[in-house]
Amino acid sequence: MDDFIAARSQMALSLGFHIVFSCVGMVMPFMMAIAHYKYLKTEKEIYKGLTKAWSKGVAILFATGAVSGTMLSFELGLLFPKFMEHAGPIFGMPFSLEGTAFFIEAIALGFFLYGWEKFNKWFHWICGVIVGISGLSSGILVVAANAWMNSPSGFDYINGEYLNIDPIKAMFNAAWFSQALHMTIAAFCATGFAVAGLHAYLILKNKNIEFHKKAFKISATMAVIAALLMPLSGDISAKDVAKRQPIKLAAMEAHFKTEESAPFILGGIVDQKNEKVNYAIKIPGVLSFLVHSDFNKEVKGLNEFPRDEWPPVSIVHYAFQIMITFGMLMMGIAIVYLFAKFFKKEWMEKKWMFRLFVCATPFGYIALEAGWTVTEVGRQPWIIYGVMRTIDAVTPMPGIQYSFYIFTAVFVSLSIILVFLMNRQIQMVAKLYDPNDPDYNPKKY
Repeated sequence: MDDFIAARSQMALSLGFHIVFSCVGMVMPFMMAIAHYKYLKTEKEIYKGLTKAWSKGVAILFATGAVSGTMLSFELGLLFPKFMEHAGPIFGMPFSLEGTAFFIEAIALGFFLYGWEKFNKWFHWICGVIVGISGLSSGILVVAANAWMNSPSGFDYINGEYLNIDPIKAMFNAAWFSQALHMTIAAFCATGFAVAGLHAYLILKNKNIEFHKKAFKISATMAVIAALLMPLSGDISAKDVAKRQPIKLAAMEAHFKTEESAPFILGGIVDQKNEKVNYAIKIPGVLSFLVHSDFNKEVKGLNEFPRDEWPPVSIVHYAFQIMITFGMLMMGIAIVYLFAKFFKKEWMEKKWMFRLFVCATPFGYIALEAGWTVTEVGRQPWIIYGVMRTIDAVTPMPGIQYSFYIFTAVFVSLSIILVFLMNRQIQMVAKLYDPNDPDYNPKKY
């Protein structure tokens, strides 16, 4: 493994690991706040127990995310120093504000965890809401920084120098809204399905059914709403990419030749050498419609761009297909759930309904990881789109592969510890809130 591939692999691993905890930090506090609100309005101990259970899970995942996020920020400067040297002064503002949001989130979470019976009940609830708002803000600010890499603005690039820097314009670049919207909805969808799937599994195992049904209802509702909104944000995002990064869109669809009434490609095996996709299902005109809202409009193909600016077409196309596939599966489950809720209420208690959500537990995060692969790999060979190539930004220091191996070991260790802690937490909740258990005492938790 050469140093360039090692540097990219390390960043990919770090980002792929951290994004899970970022999404949890953006979403779980809102579930926690909903359960807490229900407790305050109904005074039912089961909602208090659910709030405490979720808040402790948030604390564990927050700590893990803080570690991986800190590592990620250091890696960016160490692995790509040329990038940070020039880009830091331009897009540093969202990173600085993200740090502020992170500290507010940490303080509010501390107040919430240790504020039971000590604060005014509504102030205590507001602390939980602030955790959610701060986590959501952190995610959006980081996405704004990433969006700048896809749509650089707020500076003039003259003779190799970055002049007339405007950090506000850089932060609110042309891509930030579409990326932030799509990422936010994806986070709610992924986390909602993951949490709903976990509680559905425990319901099927007859583990304190009432407790887990309350949790399932909150998380499943959030997941279903987000899943139905995903195609809308995806359409906005795709149209934005088509306008700003037509080469990325062409790679997503493995669309090699410019043509009118361009087909939307489903599946297939990419043959980049011969510039075709084998065994694919092609739906005529649909890609033209998705890009231009016109079935007959022309869509640029990869043949319009220099070969040395093509991203790895196979990776981008397969990742896009994975994202679309799992997104459609989640939308299908959401439609079934809503149909059951309004027209077939007896389905809501059927085991097959809970099994659907158990199967869907990882769907959102698979789609999320695939989506970020499309975003990051689809921008290659640029680290700053159209301005700086990734290979020109990487550190000249040798031995990066050893750093990659060390960081991989750290992330594997963190994953093992996390699984152990979360498993213990789930078992503790199941035990303390199971009325059939001899140690049942919800006020003890």
